[in-house]
Amino acid sequence: MKTEIKICGLSNEASIAAAAKAGADYIGLVHFEKSPRHVSLERAAELREATLGAMKTVLLLVNADPKLTGQAVHIVRPDVIQFHGRETPEWIKLVRDQSNVEVWKALGLRDQATLAKSSRFEGAADRLLFDAPAKALPGGTGTSFDWTVLEGHKHKVPWGLAGGLDSDNIAQAIEATNPPLVDVSSGVESAPGVKDVDRIAAFCQAVQDFDNRRSS
Repeated sequence: MKTEIKICGLSNEASIAAAAKAGADYIGLVHFEKSPRHVSLERAAELREATLGAMKTVLLLVNADPKLTGQAVHIVRPDVIQFHGRETPEWIKLVRDQSNVEVWKALGLRDQATLAKSSRFEGAADRLLFDAPAKALPGGTGTSFDWTVLEGHKHKVPWGLAGGLDSDNIAQAIEATNPPLVDVSSGVESAPGVKDVDRIAAFCQAVQDFDNRRSS
């Protein structure tokens, strides 16, 4: 089984080219001013064009109001909108239905109780991203969570794994949780918000190596 790869928090053409060369499936662009990875909507649109269709573009929003959400869809034209705040299932479904854009929801996973609550998004979100619980920022903190929480869980919504992943632990993470998609941000950076092309390549290679070992 191929594990899909999302490289999140990109902010320049060089990192996008590196992600494409390494075999990533998605890039993530962050529109959230408090984040060190923030890009304007106009810049996000330029970066989406820079993918040349080689990867799908995910635009990350945090507690965006209807006006900003509409502007984001119109200006950036992303393949996916990823919500990373306190958005409700009702809001997620409304955006998906009215924008005709795939919608993902990131959820901070603390324990079995919060995992059980994820079922609220069935029929609303196209994918759930299980991440470490939010701290000062809702994501990209380099913090992982207890992967054993996911053991034996019957996923009703397509999902992905995020939170503290890097080239050193990604094989262990996939082995433990068997995610359809993995999402990395700080794990491929040399400093907050500064992507490292070598780390992007190493992360993608580690995922691909694991997949190859598993299928052989």
